[in-house]
Amino acid sequence: MATVPTETSTDERAAPLVAKHLRVPFILLLLCFAAWGMAANLTDVLVGVFRGIFDMSNFQSSLVQFAYYGAYFLLAIPAAFINSRFGFKAGVLVGLGLAALGGFLFIPASQMLAYNMFLLALFVLAAGLSILETSANPFVIAMGDEASSTQRLNLAQSFNPVGANLGVLMGAVLILPNLTPEESKTIMSEAELLAAQEADLFQVLRPYVFIASVLVLIWLLIAFRKMHLPTQPEAVDLTSGGGGTFARLWANRHYRYGVVAQFFNVAAQTCTWTFTILYAQDVVGLSQDAAGWWLQASLLIFLVSRFVMTWLLGIFRPAKLLLVMALFGAACCLTSMFVLNIVGLVAVVAISAGLSLMFPTIYGLALQGLGPDAKFGSAGLVMAILGGALVPMIQAAVMDGYGSSAGYVVPGVCLLLVAGYAVFDLRNTRPAVGEQTVEA
Repeated sequence: MATVPTETSTDERAAPLVAKHLRVPFILLLLCFAAWGMAANLTDVLVGVFRGIFDMSNFQSSLVQFAYYGAYFLLAIPAAFINSRFGFKAGVLVGLGLAALGGFLFIPASQMLAYNMFLLALFVLAAGLSILETSANPFVIAMGDEASSTQRLNLAQSFNPVGANLGVLMGAVLILPNLTPEESKTIMSEAELLAAQEADLFQVLRPYVFIASVLVLIWLLIAFRKMHLPTQPEAVDLTSGGGGTFARLWANRHYRYGVVAQFFNVAAQTCTWTFTILYAQDVVGLSQDAAGWWLQASLLIFLVSRFVMTWLLGIFRPAKLLLVMALFGAACCLTSMFVLNIVGLVAVVAISAGLSLMFPTIYGLALQGLGPDAKFGSAGLVMAILGGALVPMIQAAVMDGYGSSAGYVVPGVCLLLVAGYAVFDLRNTRPAVGEQTVEA
């Protein structure tokens, strides 16, 4: 949510990272960042799992992502109103509570053996995480001196890929190895198939109940701890001042195009990770267990690259680095389409290196100079996560019609559009980074 600096000033280095009395609440928020990363990337594993359990097409199984990211889109603006009216702590608690409820809804879903019920549970979970993410970013910024806000937010965001890796690991260890093999289903009776379905859905249930339990614990720890922020959220005027907040945001091309770029960035990320397992199975011929570890490798590359890119952002202009990595990711997509062997799978995994810097970099470029309008501007960037709901269905349709390798044309095009935003930023003058800061 904060701008991405090109260099670190003396004041920023001297500023305390977190206000002393807010260090424990800050650690609790780090757990929140990890929790929504864990839930989001466990969802990537579920696409292939549901395809096997319910015997569906790629398009039908991609509705998992539609339910998840669609909820993000719908709840971002309500989250912004909660933060403006009741404060960041209230927003975080509402988000945690709703997400925990969604996790526990997996219990009746597994008993009903209904795909639609699983989609509902995922929607409620993601609705809570949308409110949590929209609240947690500005909450972190408000937890200390303004001069150290960028460093503080970057640290918090680093825990998101940590959680993402844990989510995929849970899928690879707790779900994939324990599923009924597809070859075994061919010789089962109808009663045996039903029992196998029940057993497989129980494997899906366990990690989500665990995540929900963790969210409840975090909720309790935050709810009963006083948090006096150095800066409190202010009410946002949506109607006056040149047409109001929404009109000013729409008139800002860097913000408007940034939301579009974020839409396609999240789309490319979701497409890449959602179908990595299916690419490994359908193109390279790996087993489901082995394919899950390739997705794990993608997330590990993303995690390591996030720290590397954070360091490089202190050397290179963010838009330049964004352009280079977007083009790199597009080249990897092209390789995966035409090199149909282990090299193509490596290219799919390598896309994560390019994706690693995109979300926070686009976030910073789009919000730079917005001032108090950044409160609702951040909600717009969270709503852009809708790209993760819509575009994977396009890739799934391409895969159903032309094969798993051809589907990677979709994230390739998305990354080229992100590169276009980087070119726009490089070719248009804007205030120097650091001249405008985001008010908490």
